[in-house]
Amino acid sequence: MEFIWIGFAFICGLVIKMVALPPSIGYLAAGFILLFLGYEADSMVNVLADIGITLMLFTIGLKLNIKDLLKAEVWFGSLSHSVLWLFIGLVLLKGIALITIPFVSGLSITTSALIVFALSFSSTVCVVKLMEEHGEMRTRHGKLAIGILVMQDVIAVLFLVVATGKIPSPWAGLLLLFIPLKPFIGKAINKAGHGELIPLMGFFIAFGAYELFELVHVKGDLGALLAGMYLASHSKASEITKSLLSFKDLFLIGFFLSIGFTALPTLEMLAIASVLTLLLPVKFLLFFFILVKLNLRGRTAFLSALALSNFSEFGLIIAALSTKAGWLSSEWLVILSLAVALSFIITNVLYNFAHDYFASNKEKFKRFESKKRLSEDDFVQPCEAPIAIIGMGRVGIGAYKALNAQVGNQVWGLDTDKDKVKWLNEQGIQTYCGDAEDADFWERIDLSKVELILLALPSVLDMKNITRQIKRTNYQGKIAAIARYDDERLTLESFGVDKVFNFYNEAGVGFAEESMSLLKKN
Repeated sequence: MEFIWIGFAFICGLVIKMVALPPSIGYLAAGFILLFLGYEADSMVNVLADIGITLMLFTIGLKLNIKDLLKAEVWFGSLSHSVLWLFIGLVLLKGIALITIPFVSGLSITTSALIVFALSFSSTVCVVKLMEEHGEMRTRHGKLAIGILVMQDVIAVLFLVVATGKIPSPWAGLLLLFIPLKPFIGKAINKAGHGELIPLMGFFIAFGAYELFELVHVKGDLGALLAGMYLASHSKASEITKSLLSFKDLFLIGFFLSIGFTALPTLEMLAIASVLTLLLPVKFLLFFFILVKLNLRGRTAFLSALALSNFSEFGLIIAALSTKAGWLSSEWLVILSLAVALSFIITNVLYNFAHDYFASNKEKFKRFESKKRLSEDDFVQPCEAPIAIIGMGRVGIGAYKALNAQVGNQVWGLDTDKDKVKWLNEQGIQTYCGDAEDADFWERIDLSKVELILLALPSVLDMKNITRQIKRTNYQGKIAAIARYDDERLTLESFGVDKVFNFYNEAGVGFAEESMSLLKKN
């Protein structure tokens, strides 16, 4: 039966994707439809959901730098938002109660505070999927949003510990013994090679950490997150992440299905959930103004705030716990589930237009910016080399080395990952840190001497966005890009890219030419 449900979820996800919406919305709809048809979730769906969330938190940890969590914009931004949201949200909810709306008018202050607290969290699942689909996990706003989510997850875990009375075991301190074992674990990962042992190693570490934390009465999901952070500096962290990507996406179908299977909603419940989504603009405004007051640039604050403007699966976990404890009625669990689902849809739809909307209205947002800039937001003017490569992954580095061998020091690279930029410069590869999807970036550099821009990025959507930003500056040079498939090549060419290279075809041609040179030598 689970296979049929997953198949149905796939069909719903495919239909939703055909109308340019994220498949996760289709998975949510599949859960509600199956429940309406009389099916009920069994333990297998919940197991799939738990595995998906654990893998997701582990892969988040693999991409995190602990230093990023210690930044004021992350820890203070998260905590200040939570405090302000609780106060403002409680006032607004009690204001709604004055209209004598069913389920709301009879709420006590304690119950109202619990509901507002459950709605204070933003969805890790929704935001991570959003950033991955848009290729923005390593951008400034992507890292900021993920950092804030991690802080929120820590708050949620602390609440669950207190609410359940699940006090960590005295043996929990023994987990610190794994810190000096890091070199040995790193060697074991290296020995795994590059094949099927890599994803198995990821599974073993993620769920091993989960079970160890549960063994000492600490939330297992926190263990998976910390295990990922523990290995984030390893050279194979990126490879492990990529190997787990498909597994994580598959298991997360169970999570979205489980939300839909919560309960069959009534029109009244749907109406109240819709009213709760009216609080999302409040969440956005709080995040935006807190972040700009912390000296973030308008674009970073806008994109981070918009991505975080949703309700969380952790809110549902808190609601479920509160329902079992008798603090909250079961109807509210259904209402909050609907509100979470609706917020996912709203965030995913709006974010598709986020970059264009900001570019068209940037002056309205920039007027709220502080004159002081954070050090990592100050972009250093690149050299006057005529060739720029956007995206310094394996393809970008390969293109840099090939061009540099032909034209000398006339090439420079650009990447959003400051740690990678630092490493590349140490290797003698001239690279700068910056976000090519930022309209301000292209306006702050002199493009008059740039003759060729190469887009070496994995996401077609990112390359389209960058091309749009470049063309708005009246750039007179040429743009080249890579594509994996012919439909991607045609899309980019129709969008105005001068030359698109099919990744696989060009690799084959290069391989053939290099191989033929062996015969000529003979």
